Amino acid sequence: MGYDWETCPSEIKEFVLSLQQDIAKVVPYVTGIYLHGSLAMGGFNPNRSDVDILVVTKNPLTVKCKKTLAQLFLDRSNSPYPIEISFLNIGQLHNWQHPCPYDFHYSEYWRDQYKRELMLGTSNFINEHAKTDGDLAAHITIINHRGISLEGKPIEEVFPPVPNNDYISSISTDFEECLDRILIDPIYCTLNLLRVYWYLKDGKISSKQEAGQWGMKTLPQKYKPSIEKVIHGCHREHFRNSELLELKNYIADCMKNLTS
Repeated sequence: MGYDWETCPSEIKEFVLSLQQDIAKVVPYVTGIYLHGSLAMGGFNPNRSDVDILVVTKNPLTVKCKKTLAQLFLDRSNSPYPIEISFLNIGQLHNWQHPCPYDFHYSEYWRDQYKRELMLGTSNFINEHAKTDGDLAAHITIINHRGISLEGKPIEEVFPPVPNNDYISSISTDFEECLDRILIDPIYCTLNLLRVYWYLKDGKISSKQEAGQWGMKTLPQKYKPSIEKVIHGCHREHFRNSELLELKNYIADCMKNLTS
């Protein structure tokens, strides 16, 4: 059982609130800061979950500001919780498009690139060029349905409704990647496959933890031992390749039946 924002220990809240203060020192023109992902919906595991945040600003970020933010998150992320955060300016939300443009993004995937960029003083990754991210359609949909406003304007005053086709496009990309990577990362991939399947089947926007519990109740009995190991966060060596591939193929076939 994981935590949500209301039930999480004080050290998790203190981490998020101190991060807000650090962001305010770098970006004084914030419209709002919004929590999404497992800490907003439940299922936050302090040992493996990201803190997922989206920041909306009044004006576009300067390159200098982006570099300062990159250093901030290099310092703060994984100390102790990994951070995944995106910055958008309000103009990028006024006329919705998919994939959505953004000003700056940090996750642990970018750590080495940003660290090298700041050390060498180059601008290959942190620059003034426009970027887009297909994942933002999913993040904003979750914020609209189950997100938490940490500060600033209410969610309904900031974020546009995301067309259903854009949301499906966003989560489908991750679904396909999880089909390919389930043997490498069985916990994340299995839970994400279940989450996408549940949405297309019943229209439920869920956390990965909720999707795992739903899979336990819904999928045939022979798959439940595998899902139970996923829910409990068992290490990779506890999974047989054959059980993961069988589970993956079952969900993929169910998805084909739903979309055919």
